Amino acid sequence: MISLVVPIFNEEDLIDELLRRVVNALEQTNVPFEVITVDDGSKDTSLNKLLQWHQNDRRIKVLTLSRNFGHQAAYTAGIDYAEGDYIAMMDGDLQDPPELLPQMYNMLCSGEYDIICGLRTDRKETGIRKLLIKGFHRVFRTGSGSVANTGNFSMLNKKATDAFRDLKEKTRYLPGLRNFIGFKQGNIEYERDERWAGTPKMSIFKLFTLAADAIFSFSKFPIKFCLYIGLLGIIISFAAGLYILFSKLLGLAPLGWSSTMTSIFFLGSIQLTFLGVLGEYVFRIYKESQNRPIYIIKDFYS
Repeated sequence: MISLVVPIFNEEDLIDELLRRVVNALEQTNVPFEVITVDDGSKDTSLNKLLQWHQNDRRIKVLTLSRNFGHQAAYTAGIDYAEGDYIAMMDGDLQDPPELLPQMYNMLCSGEYDIICGLRTDRKETGIRKLLIKGFHRVFRTGSGSVANTGNFSMLNKKATDAFRDLKEKTRYLPGLRNFIGFKQGNIEYERDERWAGTPKMSIFKLFTLAADAIFSFSKFPIKFCLYIGLLGIIISFAAGLYILFSKLLGLAPLGWSSTMTSIFFLGSIQLTFLGVLGEYVFRIYKESQNRPIYIIKDFYS
């Protein structure tokens, strides 16, 4: 059986089209399937529409969380409740084509792969969002060595899913965790579409938060950044010291405190940057030590 996990948050405008296309795609696999829609604290009529689909088709299951726990937590909840031998993940905005699910399943059935990921050759977002996403993937690829331009859209077999479920950290970036467990991973290339309807639920701030979780959890980039800035500060300070020494010897030393204040501001900025990076790591350690649940279930309509 195939289990497809789809997080939903205020997506009333596209639920009907989403589930219609998902069901049509999964029926082409000719195997039993279930679609676990995870309502992540929606405030609109999303839950009512999901329950209507559930009443008409018991293959559509609805998992409701007690509040909005976030995109990655909703995925985690759906995966924990999935019963299939193959677990697929797909966002609920129809930017990832569900029509690729049968091809993912066939690639896994060949035995050549344990995990199939959707590899985005291009995306139809425009403006600052597209620029920020490309910048993140470039930094994340450099820091962690993982495959760039892959998101949540994927399918895993049972061995990979069992390993995936064993990862219990609270600060979660699922593509990074999927890359961490290893196994034989393959890709399906596709061009990511625009949203079918509605507005993006991932604001620029949420995108920055998710990027920070990914980078601090799976990349050495923040530490390397601090190291390089510190080395740059040492070089600049050494050069400034030589300049001041030769200026004194040649009688060209400038009057005033401009050079002193510039040095203080520069070194102070470096120290604050270091403290900020260390603070991010300490905060994440604190969250892990609290050991709070990743999500809380309100109801499960199976």
